[in-house]
Amino acid sequence: MNWTEAQPISGDIIRTKVTFYHHYGIFVSDDEVIQFGLPDDPGKPAEQIKVLSTGIDLFLNGGELETAKPEANELKKMRSKKEIVEIARSRIGEGGYDILHNNCEHFVFGCAFGKSSSPFLDGVREKIRKKLNKA
Repeated sequence: MNWTEAQPISGDIIRTKVTFYHHYGIFVSDDEVIQFGLPDDPGKPAEQIKVLSTGIDLFLNGGELETAKPEANELKKMRSKKEIVEIARSRIGEGGYDILHNNCEHFVFGCAFGKSSSPFLDGVREKIRKKLNKA
């Protein structure tokens, strides 16, 4: 997945930088971004974090907007933009947040590809494995 500063269209995966990580959402319009929690939610108790719909300004929380530009192999596996929005909307109010296993990145990849994943956490895990194997 590549990232650009291009204006998103409905059904795009978007993100914004929050300290050392990114916060992810599904863009519908400037008035509607569907996301699992807010950028400053990781400090909240997990049971209080839900999938919600907000405007773009609340999603960005003062940060910069990046739009996903999937590679060709990813586009083949990706749902249509319409399906992505429908699935994201159907999950509004859902809980079960877990920073390592069910976070905002898992949410958007689940909506877009039908399988929850976190490329960021996968990369962190791989770096840890490599360090442990060198020890």
